[in-house]
Amino acid sequence: MKEIKTHTKKWTYWFLLGVALIIIYKALDNFQDVFGAMGKFLSLLSPFFVGLFIAYLLYLPCRTIENLYRKRKSKFIQKRARSLSVITVYLIAIIFVIILTMFILPVIWESIIDLANNIQGYYETTIRNFNKLPEDSFLKSEFIKEAVQNVQNLDIKQYFQLDKLFEYLKNAISAITSVFDVFVSFVVSVYILIERKEILAFFKRLAGAIFPQKTYQNVSKYFNNSNEIFFHFIASQFLDAIIVGILTTIAMSIMGIKYAPLLGFFIGLFNMIPYIGAIIAVGISAVITLITGGLTQAIWMLIVVIILQQIDANIINPKIIGRSLKMSPLLVLLAITIGGAYFGILGMFLAVPVMAIAKLVVEDSLLYWGRGKKR
Repeated sequence: MKEIKTHTKKWTYWFLLGVALIIIYKALDNFQDVFGAMGKFLSLLSPFFVGLFIAYLLYLPCRTIENLYRKRKSKFIQKRARSLSVITVYLIAIIFVIILTMFILPVIWESIIDLANNIQGYYETTIRNFNKLPEDSFLKSEFIKEAVQNVQNLDIKQYFQLDKLFEYLKNAISAITSVFDVFVSFVVSVYILIERKEILAFFKRLAGAIFPQKTYQNVSKYFNNSNEIFFHFIASQFLDAIIVGILTTIAMSIMGIKYAPLLGFFIGLFNMIPYIGAIIAVGISAVITLITGGLTQAIWMLIVVIILQQIDANIINPKIIGRSLKMSPLLVLLAITIGGAYFGILGMFLAVPVMAIAKLVVEDSLLYWGRGKKR
């Protein structure tokens, strides 16, 4: 009887292996069809992924507000703390979106259109002023002359055509404005936030059933640490970007710099990328100010913005972040370079927390191996 069971088990194993090989062969033989079907399936699930991403971003503020509600004396509020926290977070988010779309984005878009329409005139005026400079001017060094010559050979207007700008905007909007997808994403994010504890408890039980106890503890540890790093980094950088953008816009408006809201928004946005982001944004803003307001205004703009950046780096940012990621600038620059090379702007932004998590794993691994050698 035992031999029959062993024989049956063996044939079952080989049968399942054969079926799996046939499926793999057919999948490879019809790779395009399989790939297309998978792409269609993933596109159908895209609202769920978007909802999951929204819930992930709103998890930390939702948890914080829920804890505040639970501290209230009212039993009614305490019992409904989670639902009230979700409602509160979404009300804040909706108010923020309304302010952004009704007051901030129209001004920025108007500045973009005006800059696109007048960029060729600004460019030609700058070149004429440069050519009028005396030959012994420090601005007419060989390096700058060569750079200006290279710029003159460019068709600047092709990079600022309104048709292209509208096309970019249309493509961006079409990706996110499907009414049904937006509704599904919203509903999914609300349910995830309301049932977040139950969902996390399920995945903890699942991980506990799959992994050995020690592996489960490590997975749980790195999952919690990774979430804290991402939440802390994204929230603090976003808040810091808003503050820097507002301060820069106010300072530029007082100085009479043209397109101050656009440049302030641009500097604040790129300030979310450590080190390199601020340098890129300030450099591009200085060039735009140079061609729209002249050399003197560009120099004063650089001085004021650099002072604001130093205030942010030494006072505002540390107060917001509270605790740093404890990474050396060299490691941050390495992470940004790699992230930007493979994943563009988003990669540059997310590279820092990813590198912080990788650093944590490496340090724990070295500590574990070091203890093993001592034994």
